[in-house]
Amino acid sequence: MQENIGQLSHISSVKGEIGLLGHHTHGLTVVTTTVFAVGEMAGSGVLALPGALLGTGSIGILLNVVCALVSAYTGMLLGKCWLMVMNRYEEYQVHTRYPYPAIGQVTFGKPGRLLVSCAINFTMFGAAVVFLLLASENLQSLVKNVGKEISFCYWLLIVTAVLIPISWLGTPKDFWPIAIGATVATSIACCVVIANVVIDSKTLPEAFHPNVEFKTFAFALGTICFAYGGHPAFPTFQADMRNPEKFGLAIFISYMIVLFMYLPVAIIGYYVYGSHTKDNILQSMSTGPMQYTVEVLITMHIFCSFIIVINPVCQELEELLRIPTHFGPKRVIFRTLMMGVVLFVAESVPHFGAILSLIGGSTLTLLAYILPPVFYLKLCSMEGAWEKIVVPLHTKVACIEILCVGLIVGVAATYSAVTDLVSSSFSKPCYISVDTVQ
Repeated sequence: MQENIGQLSHISSVKGEIGLLGHHTHGLTVVTTTVFAVGEMAGSGVLALPGALLGTGSIGILLNVVCALVSAYTGMLLGKCWLMVMNRYEEYQVHTRYPYPAIGQVTFGKPGRLLVSCAINFTMFGAAVVFLLLASENLQSLVKNVGKEISFCYWLLIVTAVLIPISWLGTPKDFWPIAIGATVATSIACCVVIANVVIDSKTLPEAFHPNVEFKTFAFALGTICFAYGGHPAFPTFQADMRNPEKFGLAIFISYMIVLFMYLPVAIIGYYVYGSHTKDNILQSMSTGPMQYTVEVLITMHIFCSFIIVINPVCQELEELLRIPTHFGPKRVIFRTLMMGVVLFVAESVPHFGAILSLIGGSTLTLLAYILPPVFYLKLCSMEGAWEKIVVPLHTKVACIEILCVGLIVGVAATYSAVTDLVSSSFSKPCYISVDTVQ
């Protein structure tokens, strides 16, 4: 996805799973990799998790912790997979533009690569739609609070017009300032949200928490999976690291940071607002300077991160269509058309919570909880010129359990999200009713 940061400088050999590794003299360190991972994951999830707890009840607190820990574990498994691929195949010891699909290629051939590639592109495209919806929703709220009412559907058009020139840009070779900015903005937003909710709790009556139903529970699981699913970009970060064998440490730290950011907001929002908790917690908060601050911070995060999520999709399609990699008319036309497709989906389904849950339950569950253990066990069992790796029994059990639970959660969450889309979200597309309410 992202272009390589630095050039391949040397190859070093170590024993076991961590074999022949590509090191980059000016690549990402453990700290910068952690910042990138946090910056990619943190954002829309912090606004959606309080609503997700409404669907799961108090057990959702435990589910958040488990999901974060399991996601960190599968992220580390994915890191081990990439190290094994680099160790065994010389063609992957230099810069690889699509490392996750390369793992699929090595393990299951062309079908494996195609599955991973399609899942990543669907996830990234869906994230772009979510970003567009959320930015439009925040701007509508900001303008409404100063006395000007503009339809949400019109805001989708306005935000798209602003984002189109951004989509023309090539992927930055060094965009660590964006990652830092996204992380800082979301961290501050979390603190402000907590402060606002605490203030609201002093004036609101005791919240009512409805009983949990299967459909709402499954829907919420998709949202939780989305919040902790950074796996589509993880191998790309690792491929750009100065010491790729330290990727596991960076991922573990990043998940602990994200959990520390997410959990307080989710818990306090759920217990204070109860049944009045919206898909976007900002719509539950009392209006005022704090709410405006969070809306501005999250919108800044979205605008900075939009290029990161849409460019991988554009680049792969441009490669298939043989569009030149340098800036030119063909890129401008193609990416403008891509933005038109993103806009059409957003106008058709103007509810970011439903799309977020669909992505989290389908392709993100596949990329984060199903494929990493499958690829890891497959790579360890493969025979060749390398030493076969014996996987401990407890690791096998953990991988199989994660795989089975991931399949069940994925099917349930996807079914719930699809039924919600069909029954409610598709009822009033923006091109039928411009007064569609969020």
